Amino acid sequence: MSIQLINHSPDLKRLRDEGYELEIRGGFLLVHHVPYVNASKEIKYGTLVSSLNLPTPEKTAKPQDHVIHFIGDHPCNYDGSIITLIQHPNSKPQTLDAKNNITINHSFSNRPADGFNDYYEKVTSYIRVISSQAQAIDENATAQTFKVIESIDADYVFKYVDTNSSRAEINTISSKLDNLKVAIIGAGGTGSYVLDFVAKTPVKEIHSFDGDVFFVHNAFRAPGAASVEQLLQATTKVKYLHGIYSNMHKYIFPHEKHLDESNLEQLLGMSFVFICIDNGQAKKAIIEKLIASGIPFVDVGIGVQAMDDKLGGSVRITTGTATKHDHINEIIPFNDNGNDDYAKNVQIAELNALNAALAVIKWKKMFGFYHDLGKEHNTVYDMNVNKLMNDETVA
Repeated sequence: MSIQLINHSPDLKRLRDEGYELEIRGGFLLVHHVPYVNASKEIKYGTLVSSLNLPTPEKTAKPQDHVIHFIGDHPCNYDGSIITLIQHPNSKPQTLDAKNNITINHSFSNRPADGFNDYYEKVTSYIRVISSQAQAIDENATAQTFKVIESIDADYVFKYVDTNSSRAEINTISSKLDNLKVAIIGAGGTGSYVLDFVAKTPVKEIHSFDGDVFFVHNAFRAPGAASVEQLLQATTKVKYLHGIYSNMHKYIFPHEKHLDESNLEQLLGMSFVFICIDNGQAKKAIIEKLIASGIPFVDVGIGVQAMDDKLGGSVRITTGTATKHDHINEIIPFNDNGNDDYAKNVQIAELNALNAALAVIKWKKMFGFYHDLGKEHNTVYDMNVNKLMNDETVA
């Protein structure tokens, strides 16, 4: 992936061809062995770090900003005085990406009138300012070593670089989800949106369970737009969705089966489970197994009724853990009876998406991605009055 990115990006390829030590790591460009002078007038070597702007997986675009980071002491002039030309008012040590071990010491700012046109211009501009002072002491000090740095991508779960996290500098926060194994039970309206959201996180594995075929009515409450040809294939929901999201995430495992009391052992070892099914008896067996195994979960539900020629109802997400599950039987319906128009395939993709979004937000709260001040274990959105209500909180 990194080799392709460098080969297909003229600015990165030029840097490499001219002998700069390039590395692509976690959505960042690192340029190693940059000579500089420290406050003691000694020549040292540091690393420039820049986020990458990648409109496509294999080619860079114009840098989105002029700021660049540095691993090392603040560069000085040959006499030991700070180089003020590149000083940044908010320069401070910070971890940009804990997983990929990117912790910088300083940030620099030296913006051209129209910004930098490409990464070659950005990198060489800062190197000229920094390294010229080292070369005033030793003319042989150079960043152009022609040493090849191998980027480590073997364990990367995405098929292309997650520049969304690196641009926002939240790689360290995102890495809290790295080693999780997530199960999504049900690949219908809400389950398909859960997969859409989870597939864009760096979780280790995603397991999707559903034995049903992807029909026309499913296409109207799932992300994206299925083609006529895809619908004619009559494939299962999990296989259809796998064909889409495996383009992004490498470790999605489709299971073309329903879960019930006979095969619940497949959930053992999961870090978290999303329950997105209507079958009450199957849901009850799944939840009992998860509680007994200490596996946290979120159960989702939508209740929609036709009233006065309009639709009304609510969206619910209910969280359960090994230590907080006393509310489950009172909130989650385990019977399969009722007069819910949702069962009649009312097309409500926006409610499915909302249901999934609330569930995924709660999951991310539980693993430290978002703040969780309320620690609610049940949330209901009432569409009639446009209100979110939380209860079952814990201290």
